[in-house]
Amino acid sequence: MEVSAGQFVFRRSGARARRVALALLLSTVATPAMAGRISAAVDGVEGPLKDAVVAGIEVAQYGQREVTAAQARRLYEHADAQVRKALEPYGYYAADVKGELKESAGDYVAVLHVTPGEPVKIGTLDIKLDGDADGQRAVQKAIAAFAPAKGQPLDHAAYEKSKAAIQAALFGSGYLDAELVTHQVEVTRSANTAEVHLAWKVGARYRLGTTTFEGGQFPDEFMQRYIPWREGDFYTQDQLLGFQQRLIDADYFSIAQVQPDTEHAHDGVVPIMVSLAPAKRTIYTGGVFFGTDTGPGVRGGIERRWINLRGHKLKFETILATRLKTLSAQYQIPLAGPDNHSLNFGATFRDENTDTSTSRTLGLAATDSAIWQGWTRTLGLKFLTGDFKVANIQGSTTLLYPEVSLARKQADDPMFVRRGYSLTVAARAGQSGLLSDTSFAQLAADAKWIRGLSENSRFIARGSFGATKVDNFDKLPPELRFFAGGDRSIRGYPFQTIGSPLPAGQVPIALAQCASHPGSSCQTLVIGGKNLVVASAEYEYYFKPNWGIATFVDTGDAFNSFSDYRQKIGTGFGVRWRSPVGMVRVDLGFPVHDSKAQSSVELHIVIGPDL
Repeated sequence: MEVSAGQFVFRRSGARARRVALALLLSTVATPAMAGRISAAVDGVEGPLKDAVVAGIEVAQYGQREVTAAQARRLYEHADAQVRKALEPYGYYAADVKGELKESAGDYVAVLHVTPGEPVKIGTLDIKLDGDADGQRAVQKAIAAFAPAKGQPLDHAAYEKSKAAIQAALFGSGYLDAELVTHQVEVTRSANTAEVHLAWKVGARYRLGTTTFEGGQFPDEFMQRYIPWREGDFYTQDQLLGFQQRLIDADYFSIAQVQPDTEHAHDGVVPIMVSLAPAKRTIYTGGVFFGTDTGPGVRGGIERRWINLRGHKLKFETILATRLKTLSAQYQIPLAGPDNHSLNFGATFRDENTDTSTSRTLGLAATDSAIWQGWTRTLGLKFLTGDFKVANIQGSTTLLYPEVSLARKQADDPMFVRRGYSLTVAARAGQSGLLSDTSFAQLAADAKWIRGLSENSRFIARGSFGATKVDNFDKLPPELRFFAGGDRSIRGYPFQTIGSPLPAGQVPIALAQCASHPGSSCQTLVIGGKNLVVASAEYEYYFKPNWGIATFVDTGDAFNSFSDYRQKIGTGFGVRWRSPVGMVRVDLGFPVHDSKAQSSVELHIVIGPDL
């Protein structure tokens, strides 16, 4: 027999030769060794440690492939070292691995019993920065939060994250050339400890240079009003983020990006690049809504985001609902300065009809608003005139008064707040004779506080307070009187049905009005109050990501004097739906121990944001 590459050549040399050749041929086409699948069974570790072990062993990568017995043995023999290596990033440098390779019905199972042992702990944590960088608050905070800290188990992922946090804090504080020159982790297995040595060469702290705008629709002179620093101030990332947020809040741009131009930084000064793209200039809004206080309705609006190169804005809005109709216009003039300073001029016509009152009023307002100490501060002069009817008693008024308000709001997620609050405080006063029919002074406050209690629940607290001093209460329109009841007040009572009762001497007049005008309501003869105290507590539980249930207790009263205070309590339950258009709240409220309540149950529906 002669064998050439890739082929067999046979020569006739007798029967014996033929038998040998045939046996050789059969041996070359014999069935290969039996193959099967291999899997791993790991015990002794759970959670992230088990996930790391499974991801680190080669056996797990062959789960969908067939292996021979020799391959299975090789994979099992390598698993010991692979398990140890997989656990080291979590600080376990003395892991022990025992097990066996089992065969059943042609398949293989690598059984691994893992004992991770005691983790290596940080014995020394040495962090050094040259210069004065460690005096910056952001850098101090990053160093103080370094993990793993001394005495804690070594965790490589946390170590890398903490290094990056210090580097980011240095950059964000203006040390743009900061460089990590020493980064060592020395593990002593015999002592089960580790030493961490880190050192940064920080360099000079940069200052803010020239700001350049690209892509915007306004001249640079106008854009300077949004810069919250002076050229030459120390660079901080917070300054840049605040600047970018101001540009976004201005509502002129679809894109607003603020970045340091590090390529052209020199002599400790870094220029700032601002990339802008104009937003759509005119926007139209509209929609259908329903509220138990207002009834079904539609709303619409037109806004001109800028009408000239000085950034002036113009906005029209209207609401047409069963119980409420409004038409308003506002003209805004932005002013120079880093605090969102603006002048606003507005006019509003309001036609409202509730169970308690009706009113048709025209309001004019000129206000000055700005950001002050984190609050939105508004100073204004307002004019209000019109006719109204409260408890079927006709009235009219004209008032000119100054008003000041402070508002603040914080939320971790505007669409679904788990940690946030809102607070508004307003004060106003008018003097009789100065285009006003009566003298008055009023203080009002509203607050709301939201906290997530667990992954699926929230607690919401709410409160309202008001106090008024007035010479002639009859000259105050419903807008300036205090009422309680409704979906944002004491649920269990209809909108604005809680307040001081109509004086006994005027009840016959109101009843006569009811008789002569069948459309008039005599169910609730209340005139509102000079004062208001309302508090609410609510608990929500979400059994699905977008669906939840709620229970609540509301209490308070609208009254003229504390001797007249009669506490009203409403309680109930409801359904919450995180719909694509916002939070939908449907509540059933019940008055507690009140025989004079109009009904035993009230339905309240509200669609809108939490704050």
